[in-house]
Amino acid sequence: MTKRYTSWQRGEHLREWAALRHIHRHAPDLVPRPLSAKLAARPPTVTMALVPGEPLAGSPTPEQMTAVVAAVRTLWRVPPVCSGIGPWSDDLEFGRRLTTGPRPAGGIAAEAFDAALAWWNGPDPALLAGPPTVTVLGHRDPNAANYLWDGRRVRIVDFEDCAVSDPATEVAIMAEHLSWRGVDALCALFDVDQPRLLAARRLWAMFWLSLLLPGGPAIARNPPGTTETQAARLLDLLDH
Repeated sequence: MTKRYTSWQRGEHLREWAALRHIHRHAPDLVPRPLSAKLAARPPTVTMALVPGEPLAGSPTPEQMTAVVAAVRTLWRVPPVCSGIGPWSDDLEFGRRLTTGPRPAGGIAAEAFDAALAWWNGPDPALLAGPPTVTVLGHRDPNAANYLWDGRRVRIVDFEDCAVSDPATEVAIMAEHLSWRGVDALCALFDVDQPRLLAARRLWAMFWLSLLLPGGPAIARNPPGTTETQAARLLDLLDH
């Protein structure tokens, strides 16, 4: 299979090629086997072997969730130091995408915006700015469709956003991704730093709200009412 990139300004092709080669070296049955790459082409391409399985969708079964957790933990055991992927850095810029933008006109989205603005004066930003005690190689794009179920196990694809991360943040990114909203007990499946998990969930919920506001890139891909639902979720996390 050859992947042709529609955008590569952030080095998506370089990051994915480096990640696939590194992960395949340490966990060869977890990700597609990298075959070749044309990184200087326009558009750049990465060719990889096909892996068996169908994308997860809807509400995964308990068996599938057990396999997802096993796959994620396998990824976390891969050494996080990888040529082509930079060192750890904080994610605060993703929260700023909401609060440095214009305030929504009104309603629950405006209420969530105001609560998010106040969040910056609390302890969470300082907690997330500090380097974690444990780092892992993070997938960072946990759309459920990127987890392929073959009836027995799960493999992971799409490493354009792969980065050095930490377990709590990785669980937070997954829990707050719209595709995992039907899995209420997801966070309980991982043993991670709870204060950091909650702080990161708040930050990534802000990021999703920023994408769902009028003019945002995610609003057209989601049904009406998603923005209000996301605003309510952010308020709930901030009130937790």
